[in-house]
Amino acid sequence: MKFLFKDNLKHTMGFYFLLIILASLLVGIEFILDIQDAQLKQALLKNILEYSQQKISFEQAFEPLVELRNKAILMFIIIMAIMIIMSNMFISNITNPLQHMIEVSKKISEGDLTQTIEIDEKNELSELGGVINEMSANLQEISLLSKNVASCYHQLFNDSEILNEKSNYTHEEIQQLIKEILQVNNNFALLDSFIQCFNFSSTELCTD
Repeated sequence: MKFLFKDNLKHTMGFYFLLIILASLLVGIEFILDIQDAQLKQALLKNILEYSQQKISFEQAFEPLVELRNKAILMFIIIMAIMIIMSNMFISNITNPLQHMIEVSKKISEGDLTQTIEIDEKNELSELGGVINEMSANLQEISLLSKNVASCYHQLFNDSEILNEKSNYTHEEIQQLIKEILQVNNNFALLDSFIQCFNFSSTELCTD
């Protein structure tokens, strides 16, 4: 698994929301300062006075407010652009890795133990991906040990059937049978020791 930088998922999400809040505050403060600007008030009063004297048109009288409205629209567009950028970063760094983990986990649950999770960021998601990869590797080990046990048991059963049909056994045949019995026993012991590494809370392994 590749790690490009160390980060914390909680800190990352907090950073995104902090940027959005900070941008909104800056835009809001700028808009409030513009409304309370003395020059704006003086220009508006002057235009109203000139309009009352019919020196300028209605549109010209309220031109400072139109400029303020246009600036407010521009600020709103800036906030929306920042939110879109932050949303894309959130999707890229959090949602996409989660979706990747879900897809790989489904394939593992369907029996494809060759699947692995690769997340570039080093955070809680990458740690969870590493745990899933380790679980998949353990399942592969159990599957391989189970196949070895089944193969040895099948060979032992076939040889015992052959010897059962004979009346006389050679020393080599007996030694071969003992060797296969020991091999099956060793594989069972290895599989059992590997399974003992896991804790089973809701399922008990029972042998008759």
